[in-house]
Amino acid sequence: MSDLMILGQRIRHFRTEADLTLDQLGERVGVAGSQLSLMENGKREPRIGLLTGIAEALGVPLAALLDESPPTERAALEVELERAQRSTLYGSLGLPVVRPGRSMSDEVLASLVGLHRELVARERRTIATPEEARRANTELRLHMRTLDNHLPEIEELAERTVRETGHVSGALTHREVEVMATRLGFELVYVHDLPHSARSVTDLENGRIYLPPASIPGGHGLRSMALQAIAHRLLGHEVPSTYAQFLQQRLEINYFAAACLMPRTQSISFLAQAKADRNIAVEDFRDAFGVTHEAAALRFTNLATAHLDLTLHFLRVGDDGAVYKAYENDGLRLPVDVTGSVEGQLVCRNVAARRAFARTTRTTEYYQYTDTPDGTFWESTQIGSSSTDEYSITVGVPFAQAKFFRGRETTERRVSTCPDPSCCKRPDGSLGRRWGGKVWTSAKLHAHILSPLPSGTFPGVDDQELYAFLEEHAPRAAQ
Repeated sequence: MSDLMILGQRIRHFRTEADLTLDQLGERVGVAGSQLSLMENGKREPRIGLLTGIAEALGVPLAALLDESPPTERAALEVELERAQRSTLYGSLGLPVVRPGRSMSDEVLASLVGLHRELVARERRTIATPEEARRANTELRLHMRTLDNHLPEIEELAERTVRETGHVSGALTHREVEVMATRLGFELVYVHDLPHSARSVTDLENGRIYLPPASIPGGHGLRSMALQAIAHRLLGHEVPSTYAQFLQQRLEINYFAAACLMPRTQSISFLAQAKADRNIAVEDFRDAFGVTHEAAALRFTNLATAHLDLTLHFLRVGDDGAVYKAYENDGLRLPVDVTGSVEGQLVCRNVAARRAFARTTRTTEYYQYTDTPDGTFWESTQIGSSSTDEYSITVGVPFAQAKFFRGRETTERRVSTCPDPSCCKRPDGSLGRRWGGKVWTSAKLHAHILSPLPSGTFPGVDDQELYAFLEEHAPRAAQ
């Protein structure tokens, strides 16, 4: 539509310069002036033959009409106003559409366009609120549940991209990731001063992808971050206009990176054999492709239902019992708030995701059966740690599917009746009577709860810091 508006503006510009009315030009090219008016207003696309005739009648090359830039500054403002008033955001306001006719001064037009720009800017700032983020994240989680957490189009793209690097088997190497970037026209550059709010930065002008110099053991971190930056380009992402779009893009680039590090064909072959041997283990899947336990567990959720006919659930839980990430399509009841959001909710103290923290030996997976109101589930949990805390990664399946997994012979078994508060939330009766009303404590408050995300172009990223970084690192010859 914007192309037609610009085309119409260019026809009008050259018609006015030729001092012709709509009817006069229409008479020369054999169409009614009213038809030309529709074309100039971007509401009708002229045939190429008619467009050629218009160019000849106006005495300009056809290329002059097909130029993609507005012919004047005012025309550019008119196009921007038209585009803004056709947006969903403006439509939701219930206000009338204003036509920038000849009687409208340049100052009024510029003011209207400026107001629309500020409206969009303020809307983008509000999308980073915690409430909007939680709502959008919940909708995305429920949507991915309907897809069994499987995205075939990205699977195909990742497999093709990996194959084009010459990769055959085993873990994807740093060199192969660099080949992917080079094929897209980008250079991977490792720096110590990335903006604190950015995992990576892509300089589209100079063809550079900036990454941090350090990585977790095995190099998975850097490979994954580079692949995520590459995915934005391969998937044709544009600047997100809503928080939901931002989360969708983040999901897609994470999915692409995982599908490159653990390619579909090799992964399915590995997991299918493990299922046939009744020896599926996330730790084996992890080690086969040189990734983190969390990455392997999440990748398993992409493939288990679509290719192995297994339903399952995944949990990342902090050492305080709060959920960081969750997925299920096996009927496990996740803890949710009134909005349906699971992030930040506490899981039952009796499930494997929390019981595993009590182990003194944490180098291997912890296995447990848990009886719940919705059935019995078998779970495998591995403890991990970051620079600031510990967390657990859990993959679980219904009891009937435990026969395919290593650790099914465990004798660990617990009962969870959550969300019944008597299960694990309500203090023991004697303790309640002993200490009720006799204690006062100060809660530990996580600072990020009260801190809004930086309101930049990309949610969570500080524009000022980002642009200063790019200016500092841009090749001097290009400045």
